Formats: sequence, C-alpha cells, structure tokens
Amino acid sequence: MLQTSSLKLIILTVVITSFSACGLLKKSNKTTETENIVVETVEEVVEEPQKEEEKITLPTVVEMNTNYGKVIIRLYEGTEQHRENFAKLIQQNYYDGLLFHRVIKDFMIQGGDPNSKNATATTRLGNGGPSYTIPAEITQKYYHKKGALCAARQGDNVNPEQRSSGSQFYIVTGAVYSMNDLKQMEARINQMAKTNSINKFWLDPKNKTTADLYARYNSERKMDSVALLRSKVENEIAETLVPYQFNDEQIKVYTTEGGTPFLDNNYTVFGEVIEGIEIVEKIGNSPTQGERPVEDVKIIGIKVIE
Repeated sequence: MLQTSSLKLIILTVVITSFSACGLLKKSNKTTETENIVVETVEEVVEEPQKEEEKITLPTVVEMNTNYGKVIIRLYEGTEQHRENFAKLIQQNYYDGLLFHRVIKDFMIQGGDPNSKNATATTRLGNGGPSYTIPAEITQKYYHKKGALCAARQGDNVNPEQRSSGSQFYIVTGAVYSMNDLKQMEARINQMAKTNSINKFWLDPKNKTTADLYARYNSERKMDSVALLRSKVENEIAETLVPYQFNDEQIKVYTTEGGTPFLDNNYTVFGEVIEGIEIVEKIGNSPTQGERPVEDVKIIGIKVIE
C-alpha cells in the first residue's frame, strides 16, 4: 500500500476527474448525483470470515413481505456467494422489521441496513451491515433492468475490488432510455472501468517499485517525468481493457421497459422480481423526506419458497 501523501492526492485527482468529465444527459443528470447513494453502505470493509458452517441449500425463489404487499424474487444461478449469504440472513430472520431506508424515484429502492430496525425519523441510516463483505460476482448476463435485485457496496475509491455489502441491497425501478443515452452511458462505464483499474494498479503492492518512482518524481517536482510515467501506466492499462458494450437484449430492455444501465459492470446483480413489480413501483413512488420515505416502508419478513 502506498504511503506517500502526494501520490494519494494524484490518485484522488484522477478519480474526481473521471467523474466530472462525464456529463451524461439531461435525463441522467440525476443519476450522476444518485449512484453514490447506492454505495455508501458499510463502515468497515473486511474479508468474510472463513468458518466451518452447515451447508446452506441455495434458494432459487424467495418471497419478501412488506407493509406495501408481497414481492416474489428469483435468485440467479452464477451468483452463489450472494445467494448463500442472502439465504443465511433469511434463515436468521435478519431482514425482519428492517426498512427500505432509501427511495429514489425512477432509480431504486434500498434496504437491508440493520440499524433501520425501529429507527426513529432522525436516525441516520445507510452505514449498517455485517462485519464482512462479499466478493463481486459481476457479469453482463445479469444487468440492471427494472426489478433487478442488486447488492449495494462502497465506492471504487475505497473498494476497488467492488465487493458487496454483507446485507444491503437495492431493487431497480429505473427509467426508459434512448439509444443516444445508452451510448453516452457506455462511454462513462468504460471510463469508470479505466479509472478503477488505474487505482488498483497504484495500490497493488506488486507495483510498489513503479509507485515509489512515481512518488519520488512528484516529490522532486520532476513533472515531465511524472506525466511520462503516468501516461505509460495508463496506456498499458487501457490496452488490457475490453470496451463494455450493451448487448441486443440490454438495448431492447432499456429502451422499452427501463432500468439503470449506468450501473452495469459495476455492481453485482443477483436476482429479479418475478411477481409484485407494482409493489416495488409503489414503494419507489412513495413520498420522501430527503431519500427516506416519510412513512416507514418495512420488510415484515423474507422466506424461501423454492
């Protein structure tokens, strides 16, 4: 891990630049402000503890009962670590009584913060969860269409591995986008991927020699050398990246049914609503104070039905 404060400043500058350079579109201006709402979820990021536990049968369908009605969710194959964790928490009645504490119209509804149970109207929510995170299981096969069940997480600047929160999740409500919108979002997704890869390079202990040289050039104010080395690293990383493109299925869904395509390739999607999307929409349209519903939207319980 790098210790040089000037290097940290350079990394932070790269992150900020990549976000500010993306002006999406009028419809998605809101998304640039709200996508970080999804990620501020846990105060401490640690590896999931390795314990000898009884093997949990992975569920394929669960029923979420809320005070707005019931929602049936199918969990995806290929996201076994998220499914197993979700099943474990359901078995422990972990979600019983928790709130959907963040609701953003045409974006998503978020829940799973244990601190939301019996929370007062003034309680700050969004930082609670188990003392572990889950490795990312991101694949283009599963994307942010309307009704997608996804894992919340901290941002790339503190979580470059894109590990998921141990308990917090969100369900997409989203909006319908045009082809032009999607092209701009593709460019933004690719820029974010490049920025995250660059950050991971500098923070990787295997690259300490290069990082130390970069820090020395910077401390000696050899700015030409700084620029040359940074450009060399960034170009080498760019050559290894495969550009992200929405496939035909995603384009059809996002231009007809809707979703949050700007989050693709960045968050684990591990299920989808198969019944009760109208309940999700009703929650998504509930009046809020800030981002929290004025009237509590409560998860009464979740049970495995298949």
